[in-house]
Amino acid sequence: MSANDDRGTSAAEQPKPTPDRPEPRDLLVETRHTLQTVDGELAYTARTGRIVIREEEVKDDVFEGWKPRGELAVTAYTVDGPEGRPDPERPITFVFNGGPGSSSVWLHLGVLGPRVVDAGEPNAPTPPPYLLQDNPETPLRATDLVFIDPMSTGWSRAVEGGKAKDYHGWKKDVEQVAELIRLWCTREDRWMSPKFLAGESYGTTRAVSVAEHLFSRFGMQLNGLVLISSVLDFATQDFRYLRHDEACLSYLPTYAAIAHYHGLHEGRSLREVLAEAEEYAAGEYRWALGRGNRLTDEERYAVVQRLSGLTGLSEDYVDRCELRPEHWRFCTELLRDRGQTVGRIDGRIRGALHFGNAEGMDADPSIDAIMGPYAAAVHHYLRSELRSELDLPYAVFSDAIEHWSYKEFEGRPISVVDKLERVMRANPHLRVRIEYGYYDLATPYGAAEDMVAHLRLPDSGLDRIEHAWFETGHMPYVGEATRVEEAEGITDFVRRAATP
Repeated sequence: MSANDDRGTSAAEQPKPTPDRPEPRDLLVETRHTLQTVDGELAYTARTGRIVIREEEVKDDVFEGWKPRGELAVTAYTVDGPEGRPDPERPITFVFNGGPGSSSVWLHLGVLGPRVVDAGEPNAPTPPPYLLQDNPETPLRATDLVFIDPMSTGWSRAVEGGKAKDYHGWKKDVEQVAELIRLWCTREDRWMSPKFLAGESYGTTRAVSVAEHLFSRFGMQLNGLVLISSVLDFATQDFRYLRHDEACLSYLPTYAAIAHYHGLHEGRSLREVLAEAEEYAAGEYRWALGRGNRLTDEERYAVVQRLSGLTGLSEDYVDRCELRPEHWRFCTELLRDRGQTVGRIDGRIRGALHFGNAEGMDADPSIDAIMGPYAAAVHHYLRSELRSELDLPYAVFSDAIEHWSYKEFEGRPISVVDKLERVMRANPHLRVRIEYGYYDLATPYGAAEDMVAHLRLPDSGLDRIEHAWFETGHMPYVGEATRVEEAEGITDFVRRAATP
């Protein structure tokens, strides 16, 4: 990678090794464990720590070596083969969350890893102190797992004297994660393994982008992608612009689902409510929004009544917001008469409004409910059970999202749908699993379904996409029953996609 292009900082800006600043080195601690799973006892090796990521540096056409840029945190689980070493033919799955600016703790200790945190149930969170428990359904039964914390998350940091912000953007984020995967597969002899990527939220944007980069840059093909609460086309859920009709259509079924959960569709089933909302969004609501001020008074009032009935919002509010309720305000408006707000990450979870006439919540109660258990669990687990000696703060969330760069998309909507289409056309064996949560206001299921409906793929390509819907929010694993269901579904997907 040239030091003079926009993919990295210049050679002059890079830190140089000195006696006081030695060359950074990989630091991984290894421990061995056993776990009783639903398939029987599983013996596995865990490695946790940091791996140095380097970039090729060329100055005035002279190659100056691979220069260290970052130390990325990983936690890997491998099941040994007959010779006591990881089996190079066993599937391997690389996992990350999203944000951007989120560590991988959620998927790691929520559903996929061999140990998971007991965070309780929606609206019944576990009180501190918290507990870890075995995960008998872990997909480790079917695939080795490597959890990656991108730059500035978890224990990942720039090298001493380096700039973490250089990696706080779509392109550099993709390059760092892809490089770690390439490096891992090379050092561990995993190029011949069935390979998978699993991402959640912005992690689905990352997963699709990394998959395309791995192929176009290194020729690496994958067997499958697991996209949990996906967002590949940001325009389908963007309320920031005056004409945000598409987002309104995408969110309507989710609004209706959350209203149903909180008792505002008495006597009706969730499936019945969702079917009505989906049909209305695809037909009359789309038509009405497209009409704008050409609607007659009678037509407009009919829309107000229908939206109020579906969303649980008052007719007055629907009228005042021009038939276009925005999702942050929906959170605070739905249960305002009860003095409560619902969560954006998980609309099932309620919290107290900090002020009676607040336009927006001061904090997402669904994040508040799970932050404590996961933060405590990861700090305990990595040091006490996996024996890491790192003691710097583990960044569950970083502030990277506040200045994340999408400069590659300047002047156009942020979308990586074309990259999914590209890798699925290039690899006729690549399979995709997409998971949706009905109560997810961060990545509404209607937007993700709409993205799939507009993929430019032949029927044979669409047949390689499977779908799973959950009566949950953004994180299907919040709640024991759906955690088990999700873990089993991913395990089954990997087993099928890894078999020729």
